[in-house]
Amino acid sequence: MGPSTEWLLFLSTFIFLAFARAELPGTWELLVPNAGIASMHTAVTRFGTVVLLDRTNIGPTRRLLPRGHCRNDPNDAVLKKDCYAHSALFNPETNQIRPLMILTDTWCSSGQFLPDGTLLQTGGDMDGFKKIRKFVPCDPTQICDWEELKDAKLANGRWYATNQILPDGSVIIIGGRAANTVEFYPPRNNGALLFPFLADVEDSQMDNLYPYVHLLPNGHLFVFANNKAILYDHESNKVSRDYPTLDGGPRNYPSAGSSVMLALDGDYSTAVIVVCGGAQYGAFIEKSTDTPAHGSCGRIVATQAHPVWEMEDMPFGRIMGDMVMLPTGDVLIINGAQAGTQGFELASNPCLYPVLYRPDQPVGLRFMTLNPGTVPRMYHSTANLLPDGRVLIAGSNPHYFYKFNGDYPTELRIEAFSPEYLSPDRANIRPVIEEIPETLRFGEGFNVFITVSLPVVAPVEVNLGSAPFATHSFSQGQRLVKLTVRPAVPDDNGRYRISCTAPPDGRVAPPGYYMVFAVNQGVPSVAKWVQLVT
Repeated sequence: MGPSTEWLLFLSTFIFLAFARAELPGTWELLVPNAGIASMHTAVTRFGTVVLLDRTNIGPTRRLLPRGHCRNDPNDAVLKKDCYAHSALFNPETNQIRPLMILTDTWCSSGQFLPDGTLLQTGGDMDGFKKIRKFVPCDPTQICDWEELKDAKLANGRWYATNQILPDGSVIIIGGRAANTVEFYPPRNNGALLFPFLADVEDSQMDNLYPYVHLLPNGHLFVFANNKAILYDHESNKVSRDYPTLDGGPRNYPSAGSSVMLALDGDYSTAVIVVCGGAQYGAFIEKSTDTPAHGSCGRIVATQAHPVWEMEDMPFGRIMGDMVMLPTGDVLIINGAQAGTQGFELASNPCLYPVLYRPDQPVGLRFMTLNPGTVPRMYHSTANLLPDGRVLIAGSNPHYFYKFNGDYPTELRIEAFSPEYLSPDRANIRPVIEEIPETLRFGEGFNVFITVSLPVVAPVEVNLGSAPFATHSFSQGQRLVKLTVRPAVPDDNGRYRISCTAPPDGRVAPPGYYMVFAVNQGVPSVAKWVQLVT
């Protein structure tokens, strides 16, 4: 008796899917099977280490603090004496993890790197509502930890706020639940300033939290919340223009899509913003886990005199996706779900397929579906670009506490996704940066020396990528700047010299540490960290 028709159909489908998966670009690797904590917030430091950060009122995690470093909090409803780590430092070169000690609650907080490489971390819930914290990173052979500031605090409590570094190196902190204001770090004398835009776009399920904030090369801020955007002059605290409404429903928390500003290049006068995905209005209020997510993307030239949204559709509807600027200028869209909304246990149908967004292609050809992962990355997951060109994937905890059974358990695994540019067949055109200044000043000329196995036959780009603070489907402070370069010239040592010009000012690239990539025929080098100073 031969095999049944159903079995043959199943077998052929399985073989087809396996073959299709193998043919899609990109590869996955498991870096850490158990990090001990689920990272709600993730940031890459100038030493290449990665700060993993959860909330402190989560109860027991799966990683202990060093002996004698317990946190005593009589107001904690779960653990009065908490000996568990809620933050950690991960080293991607060794895959080692060191627990860090955070004292006040960082649930749904915000962050940004300062010009000296310090990670500024602001707000949260409960005792963290007005807190300002700092993490001064150190060489992996040294010990560094969180510092809770005692001489400064937020003027307004910030829960679900967004931070953005400004051209002068200060940081603006925008919004938060019931906080329709902005303020700055270092703190300014006028404290918090009213920001009526956030109140205007608030709806019955909020949808104005974690606003998308992009520093444009004209020095103003593009601020997007719900389905609307404005151009904000942070120096005069005035709205310079209202942008057209973006069709397709709400896009911010809790209906989270994501957003990026595309790479700045040329004369840096043009800035293009992309907003993708989101949940249907009402899914959060109704606690609907199966309402299909939006698959639409809006793209707008924010610096045009009369900008309009150009619409296109992703291959998948997606909420809680992370948009990561790659060194090439392409955008990786990864993580998230295809139904429901943000919130505890409010989403379903994880979207395992990453998508590559290629900005230079015409509408209809910009999206490429990539090799799917196997680990659902739902609420409270993150994605960050590493200096070696991989994308670090961490977190996912759609439950109030840690829960390791049932659908979509708390995820403690850390993975890396390697885009196609890291495939072995491209290794012989991957450049190596042999020499580059450690410090750059605005507008100055400098040389980058590279080596590459095969002769250079096309222009080599030199691109600066920031290290953002990734949380809740938006990378705060994310930025890629393509430098003005001259063609690579061979020197006498088997290297190539590339003459470059640093960004002209802090509006194009705020002061701070950047990953500098040499990109040869779409293949990036391992980055070198460079500090851009005034």
